[in-house]
Amino acid sequence: MHVAGKRLCHLFIPFPARTQLRSKSSFNRFDESPRRHHFDRLLVLDFEATCDSKRGTIRPQEIIEFPVLNVETNSFEIVGTFHRYVKPEIHPTLTPFCTSLTGIIQDMVEDEAPLKTVMEDFHKWLLSQDLFNKEFAFVTCGDWDLKELLPRQFLHTGQVIPAYFKSWINIKMIFAESTGVYPRNLPHMLSHANLVQSGRLHSGIDDCRNIAAVVRFLGLQQNSQWRLTSFLED
Repeated sequence: MHVAGKRLCHLFIPFPARTQLRSKSSFNRFDESPRRHHFDRLLVLDFEATCDSKRGTIRPQEIIEFPVLNVETNSFEIVGTFHRYVKPEIHPTLTPFCTSLTGIIQDMVEDEAPLKTVMEDFHKWLLSQDLFNKEFAFVTCGDWDLKELLPRQFLHTGQVIPAYFKSWINIKMIFAESTGVYPRNLPHMLSHANLVQSGRLHSGIDDCRNIAAVVRFLGLQQNSQWRLTSFLED
């Protein structure tokens, strides 16, 4: 969904739409090579952000929900969860539209830590999951989360984007390559895979669980070949 700059996951994008953002990073484990690769873990990520009904009225948008599911690639089961709400600092008051869309009310972010602290906690979580001794990649529904939202917020705050956020797997691309159907959105993928939607759309953690269900479908029933599809330039 991309209301007021929200996300591309729930809108139709004609296939093929395969422009890759080439990385100049020398971080070899996240090479931009299009070859298939074995990943030990797939980290399903789906941010929620400040937004309003009128596009462009909130700039930059800020992350207010930060969920990540750690999916291992043998059984494709979830083996770890990171889930935090985040206090927005530039536009600290959520709009009624944002609450209606995401289900996140002001009290859920009011006493939470800002993004810088949550990022530090997320890095500690990656360490606790022993992920730096494994091959892993982030999985998103569309490119908006890591191509648009995170870089724009970091540009405003002066934070440096960690190398592991500079490449990721757009599950729409893998779904299209595996099934021959380019999905309009997350519900379309669930429907095509005969999966029941869990929770509500635009809840970050619920979206992650639904994306993880699609990952499992692709891994176990389609024998999908996972590859990095999208990259940030340095």
